[in-house]
Amino acid sequence: MRVIISAGGTGGHIYPALAIANKIKEKDKSAEILYIGTKNRMEKDIVPSYGYKFIGISVEGLKRSLSPRNIKSVILFINSIRKCKNIIKKFKPDVVIGVGGYVSAPTVYAAYKLGIKCCIHEQNSCFGMTNKFLSKYADKVFVSFKSLEEKMNDKKIIYTGNPCSENAINIVPALKSDYGLSDTKKLVLIVMGSLGSKTINNKMKTMLTLFNNKDYEVLFVTGKNYYDEYKNLNYTKNIKIVPYIDNMVSLLKKVDCLVSRAGATTLSEISSLNVISILIPSPYVTENHQYKNAMDLVSKEAALILEEKDLKGDNLLRMVEKVLNNKVYANKIKKNLKEFEVKNSASMIYDEIVKLVGIKNERSN
Repeated sequence: MRVIISAGGTGGHIYPALAIANKIKEKDKSAEILYIGTKNRMEKDIVPSYGYKFIGISVEGLKRSLSPRNIKSVILFINSIRKCKNIIKKFKPDVVIGVGGYVSAPTVYAAYKLGIKCCIHEQNSCFGMTNKFLSKYADKVFVSFKSLEEKMNDKKIIYTGNPCSENAINIVPALKSDYGLSDTKKLVLIVMGSLGSKTINNKMKTMLTLFNNKDYEVLFVTGKNYYDEYKNLNYTKNIKIVPYIDNMVSLLKKVDCLVSRAGATTLSEISSLNVISILIPSPYVTENHQYKNAMDLVSKEAALILEEKDLKGDNLLRMVEKVLNNKVYANKIKKNLKEFEVKNSASMIYDEIVKLVGIKNERSN
């Protein structure tokens, strides 16, 4: 099987794309995979490090407001479709897979125009601009949230979960001692994405003092750019401050309560690992999609939510301690969270791709 995968811009698109690529190679050792991404974004470095051939194209997203820059974006999009058609004709894929980010738009659309079978994967609980556009042309649309499948009521939409969740299950748990943590005390992990959050970090400087001398431990991940601000602050020994964690998923397996943003990959990981979370959705993302992601779990009592505008030390402390000290309450959340668990997401996507490739394409060009 010959496959083109396209995704980019953020890890939330790139790592699900790589999870799909890895599963294809695991199931079909002879598979040929080509990854199309943007020339100047993080995928240009990440994808080759996984051993996949990478071709970068010049493309950028449209601004949601009226902007002269959109003229340039449209020209780049038209040119990138032409380039993608040439790449596709040369590579001759059996299927093209878009996994989000604006770079996937010209790739999947070019495949559609050439009569190549194509599918897309949406990580969030609502379609982003790119996937909203591509859903009209894709043969199959894989979604991470069951609510999105139910809402769209379209036979080509298939609930598969996020392929990163399958990776999370198979990762070896971290050693708490590697972070200077106790094996016998409960652990609260506070992390606002790989880069951290300036707003949250400013609040946490004083809020962390409320956790001093507790009988559980708190590990706060600042993000590399903000770590220096915490070097001279003094907290009791149950509070640890680190700039970054290389393998967050392995540590999640040891966490009793997670305080985090509500990105799609994070939610897929806590669902698959059954981790209780207090979600603080980023209010700075497009279409407020993190809030919508969070509410998908919160509405089923599978997570807690604390909006950034409402974040104060006393309400965060109260929520954390209710999770840690009320076993009945914690077990109820864990039970409800199992409704969102998809252990074989990448395998499901692979199986659907194989079916798609095996079906005669009757669509007219």
